[in-house]
Parts: sequence; C-alpha cells; structure tokens
Amino acid sequence: MSIKAVVLMTALAHVLCGITDCLMIYLPKGRFSFHMMNDPKKMARIFEGKSETSLMVSILLGVLSLTLCFFGYMKLAQWMESFSRGHATAMYIAGVLFFLPGIAHHVICGSAEWFYVHLGRTREALGAVNEYFRRSSLTMYVCYLGLLIYSGALFAAVFTGRTDLPGWAYILNPMLIGIPLLIFRIPAAVNIAGFITFLGLFFVIV
Repeated sequence: MSIKAVVLMTALAHVLCGITDCLMIYLPKGRFSFHMMNDPKKMARIFEGKSETSLMVSILLGVLSLTLCFFGYMKLAQWMESFSRGHATAMYIAGVLFFLPGIAHHVICGSAEWFYVHLGRTREALGAVNEYFRRSSLTMYVCYLGLLIYSGALFAAVFTGRTDLPGWAYILNPMLIGIPLLIFRIPAAVNIAGFITFLGLFFVIV
C-alpha cells in the first residue's frame, strides 16, 4: 500500500480506537474517571447497568484498531528512512514500545471493567480490579514513553527540515496535539491527537 493510503487508514483506525475508549469511559450513570476507583459506592453506582457485551466489544475492536495503527506508525517510520535513518530507527523502536504494551494496556483496562461488572460491582471485586490494574500499570508507562520518543523523533526530523514536508508540518505530531487534550482531560485524547496527526499527514505527504 502507498504511504498516503496507510496514513489515511491509520487516521480512521484512531477514530475506531477512540470509540472503543469511549465505550469504557461513558457509562449509563455518567463518565468514568480513575479517581473514582477509590470510592466503592461511586464505582458501583456509575457502573450500574453497564453491559458486559459492550466492554468485550471495546476490547476486541480496540485490539483491531491498535493493530492497524501499529502498521501505520511503522509505515511512517519506513517513509522516514529516505530522509534520516537515525530518526527512522528511533521511530521503529518507539513504535514497538508504544503499541505492544499499548495493546496490552487497552486489554487490561477493558478486562478490568468487564470483571468488575461480571463480579457484581462489589467492594471485593473493586479491590481485586484495583490490584490487577496497579500490578499491570507498567504497560501504560512504557506505552506513553514510546509515544513520547516517537513524537520527538518525528518532530525533530520535520522541524529541522530533514523531510520534504512544509516547515509548519511539525505541528502534526501526536504529542504536541495530545498534551493540551490530556491537560483538559478530553476523553480519547491520544486517539484524537493521532487522528489529527495522520489526517494532516495524508494531505501534506507527497
């Protein structure tokens, strides 16, 4: 596939992944937030009526969409090889760090919610889920480290003029776009940033 086709596919995959994130965040009784995990009563109330099926759909479609994104990020790294082998290598390595733990993290988040609902939203279930999430949190940290390195390599290559992209295109960067969204706690911030980045690259890559 051409670079433009893969970049467009990646933008659309980010949309799908963002939808799966929202299936975990927006619940029948309101919007989930991690700080609620220390409040058994609030957790039990907000997850009341949540469908186990929707959580399983979120897990499976999330794995599919992230896998498609992984190919897109690798394709962009391959494209970078013709301009800078060093930046491309950093993007290859960072892409692996971003997506392999990232897929695991998505499954962990979805399965934690699924088991909490399946076990009746009890205090004991919440305690087990919190412990499960705490012990597996390394996947989240490695995932975001990979995104940071990938974004940094892409930014450096474009900002310094090593690619044939226009100078302003350095703003098409997942971390640059994602940080303000994360600060304001916008749901699916990383996927929104990824969508904007890759949709923009679709129009500027020759």
